[in-house]
Amino acid sequence: MIDPALADSGLGDAEDDDFDELIAPDDSLLPESRYLDRELSWLAFNQRVLELAEDETLPVLERANFLAIFASNLDEFFMVRVAGLKRRIVTGLAVPTNVGRAPADVLADISADAHTLQRRHAAAWTGMIRPALAAEGITIVDWDDLDGEAKAELTDYFQANVFPVLMPLAVDPAHPFPYISGLSLNLAIRIRNARTGRQEFARLKVPPMLPRFVEVPSVDGELRFIRLEELIANHLDDLFPGMEVLDHHAFRLTRNEDVEIEEDESENLIQALEAELLRRRFGPPIRLEITDDMDDVTLDLLINELDITDQEVYRLPGPLDLRGLFGLGRIDRPDLRYTPHVPTTALAFKPGANERIDIFKAIRKADVLVHHPYESFTTSVVAFLEQAARDPHVLAIKQTLYRTSGDSPIVQALIDAAESGKQVLALVEVKARFDEANNIVWARKLEKAGVHVVYGLVGLKTHCKLVNVIREEDGVLRSYSHIGTGNYNPKTSRIYEDFGLFTADPQVGKDLTRLFNELSGYAIEKKFKRLLVAPLHLRKGLLRHIEKERENALDGKPAHIRIKVNSMVDEQIIDALYRASAAGVPVDVWVRGICSLRTDLPGITDNITVRSILGRYLEHSRIFAFHNDGDPQVFIGSADMMHRNLDRRVEALVRVTDPAHIDELLGFFDLALSPETSSWHLGADGVWTRRAFSEVGAPLVDLQDRTMSQIQQRRRARAVR
Repeated sequence: MIDPALADSGLGDAEDDDFDELIAPDDSLLPESRYLDRELSWLAFNQRVLELAEDETLPVLERANFLAIFASNLDEFFMVRVAGLKRRIVTGLAVPTNVGRAPADVLADISADAHTLQRRHAAAWTGMIRPALAAEGITIVDWDDLDGEAKAELTDYFQANVFPVLMPLAVDPAHPFPYISGLSLNLAIRIRNARTGRQEFARLKVPPMLPRFVEVPSVDGELRFIRLEELIANHLDDLFPGMEVLDHHAFRLTRNEDVEIEEDESENLIQALEAELLRRRFGPPIRLEITDDMDDVTLDLLINELDITDQEVYRLPGPLDLRGLFGLGRIDRPDLRYTPHVPTTALAFKPGANERIDIFKAIRKADVLVHHPYESFTTSVVAFLEQAARDPHVLAIKQTLYRTSGDSPIVQALIDAAESGKQVLALVEVKARFDEANNIVWARKLEKAGVHVVYGLVGLKTHCKLVNVIREEDGVLRSYSHIGTGNYNPKTSRIYEDFGLFTADPQVGKDLTRLFNELSGYAIEKKFKRLLVAPLHLRKGLLRHIEKERENALDGKPAHIRIKVNSMVDEQIIDALYRASAAGVPVDVWVRGICSLRTDLPGITDNITVRSILGRYLEHSRIFAFHNDGDPQVFIGSADMMHRNLDRRVEALVRVTDPAHIDELLGFFDLALSPETSSWHLGADGVWTRRAFSEVGAPLVDLQDRTMSQIQQRRRARAVR
């Protein structure tokens, strides 16, 4: 069995043979069909987003925002997941999916489900949200709805602001079919040459830098907008003088935009990535969206020129690219939005009267657990780094950066620290999907300021969220650490739910020092005390804790497993949870997105509950809690339960030790999983059912509103004391 001396590490030694034996039990009792297809599960997640858009009890501008989120999510799904399946088929590497099916079969299922969802999405806009906006005095008009005066004003706008940037491209023997960029909105135009009588084809790209919804002169105070493509379509005669415009239709192409980087120790990762980003722009087409009124002549031309199949054509009964609804965010109608939540400063970091908070002093006093966005990222993480940058006693700052904003105060703090003579190490993950180009820019900015920038380990993405600050105090070096569940990004911290732990625990400092040495140098660590680290130890550490709960249940001891993640896909972890459930362990899984774990296997999943919660904030934190016979072992960190996180990324979980913090995290689970809280329940055959109202029709508790209230109540209670 496990060496008791390693019990507090949650990890053990990688060379522990007994440990390997412990996590390799007989799975013969588990049925072969015990996982849900991960791709179809992702589509089910996006359906939950769509259900929020369809929810008439939500403010209408928030519903429009959820429509935009659905569209953006689906774009990324096609660019990455569908593209990956198609690439495996084309290259002959069509290994079975996680449920043992051929990729071609899964692709057909994805197409069927995605077609249904996209039509439902279009119908939600046309039949629900557009009318609901109009009822609130925000009307999306068509050109034919406008009077002459409004048309004249819009024509002036078109001539001054749109016409100069349009670039119509003819298609004829002298002009080959143009390159269609991924996710661009286009008009396919058929015209007749008035002189020759010959029909021609032209493509016109809708400029993405212009507002998608153009404001129309108001009537009786009503806000009115027209879609940019509608405005352009009604001025095509200006673009083709001497031609007769016969017809026009909108279309939109999605391309494979996943990045594949083959690394070796001798190549320059930045140069290789820049070359791959250039290649990404010319990835093969994987989806063609068209309006439902497109004629067969135009469609056949597009299919032939783009080399796309009928299965990849999505004919939609409404406007294309509803990501444009994000643009309605500029409308000043707070009555049509969620009631604002104002982030509070964590109690430990709240300054007293007439004093400036000393972050280091607060952390020395006790570990600090911060919950974003309910508690401010600016007055915790940013303040911590800014104080470290200007503090003359700070000697070194080490930080991982996966995604951050280009104007980030965090990047500026690292630059300030380096320019003041401190040792600064930034481990930048330039391969963070779709943020690669931005990360390259500010990585070079850091290098110019004197920051030691490294790009992690060959073949692994560095996904962990870590800061280690070394400060000299009375001739002794002390470590101050932050381990988080979310990115060091001030912008997303306002909408992503995450936890972060600040600690001056020397053991955590030693663990982080060793981990940073491994990431920046050649050290190879086999043990950490308060961290679980992937790829070498995290999987084994979690499996050991799950197995311990199973053993406790078999011995008649109390047991309980609670896991909150974005995705639950890894088969080994799922099988371990099945075995624990079969032994009588209550297993609560709280997942935002993909879930391959089933709940409908008699005798195996009887004790498993799976819930999903979506709302104004994106549930992003990862929490792992084990009852441990009354001595709870609770971890927070960056890892989801996916192969890539456990095997191909550097991830870190930290064990939370303060009893009050443990109670807070377990209380968070209690609230989320309560039958009184609104959530989606995973049932038979992977079907998710939303439960937002009680049996008598009363709305159930909104987790995010209640969490905000609880944090504010705690703050008021402390203030009274």
